[in-house]
Amino acid sequence: MNPYAGTLKRLQDAFYSGITRPIKFRISQLRGLSRFLKENRNLLLDTLARDLNKPSFEAEISEIVLCEEEIQLALNNLHKWVKDEPVEKNLVTQLDSAFIRKEPYGVALIIAPWNYPLNLLLVPLVGAIAAGNYVVLKPLEISKSMERVMAEVLPRYLDQSSPDLARIISPKHFLRARGLLGSGRVAFGGQSDEQERYIAPTVLVDVKETDPVMQEEIFGPILPILTVSGVEEAIAFIRKREKPLALFAFSNDWKVVNKVLDQTSSGTFAGNDGFTFMTIISMPFGGVGHSGMGKYHGKFTFDTFSHGRGCVLQSPHLEFINKLRYPPYSQGRQRLLVWLLKHKLSLPCSIL
Repeated sequence: MNPYAGTLKRLQDAFYSGITRPIKFRISQLRGLSRFLKENRNLLLDTLARDLNKPSFEAEISEIVLCEEEIQLALNNLHKWVKDEPVEKNLVTQLDSAFIRKEPYGVALIIAPWNYPLNLLLVPLVGAIAAGNYVVLKPLEISKSMERVMAEVLPRYLDQSSPDLARIISPKHFLRARGLLGSGRVAFGGQSDEQERYIAPTVLVDVKETDPVMQEEIFGPILPILTVSGVEEAIAFIRKREKPLALFAFSNDWKVVNKVLDQTSSGTFAGNDGFTFMTIISMPFGGVGHSGMGKYHGKFTFDTFSHGRGCVLQSPHLEFINKLRYPPYSQGRQRLLVWLLKHKLSLPCSIL
């Protein structure tokens, strides 16, 4: 029996009560999230330092500031994002009202990884709240200090969806990551401390495609290097595997960078750059195929957590026009209806 069935039922009942749907409620939650970041800035910086030994500069920029930017963007644009989106109509439906309505999916579960425990929990949360969903947050238990802050401090600023905190028992990630150091040869780094769950930044060379480090997502400070004969072989290597979440091409020759861009597919691409694309919230970030579903950052997060519901509303007073569609049929009616379906008229006209 599912031990979370009761919790899920309570969350679904809360969602169907309609509490999360009003724009006013969504805005109040986003403002609460903003206050959480402002009033607990030092606490969050200290927490990130304890869990990850993350420098204050990096934590400020990559974790806190980017979250604040996401919140402000949502607050500035929410009224525009939630508006019904009119769609182009054919002549048959020209007098009807046809549009896409952005509806929340319902109850969303957000699970944060360990590498950006604040950013990757709150950025999706912003979009999920903006879209009108009820949300369950799952901080990663490896980041114990951040997990405690999320469980004890954040709820003071938001309307609580449930007193329960989702928890998933984690495998021993440190031992898994350390085991990957046996692939190839360590050219740099390689030191580790099990008590501190620390692995030094490590570069592996003489790595083979079949080595364990090449068979899974690393989620650790380990960089395996495979030697290829040239850009063609590198592209072939990428294309025969599942599409990556992010792809980076470094070269002094822009033709090489553009060739990799044109002949591969990935969730995100960067040429001669690392991760600064994460700071551009007007650009989507997300996977493709096996590397992930959906996109986030700004309105892309709102769209990911929204269902685009196609809607057509027709006035009952125009039923006489619909006689064209009803039997008895005739060739004349058929030709007229086909013509109407194939042609569009740019009239901003709808009658309800």
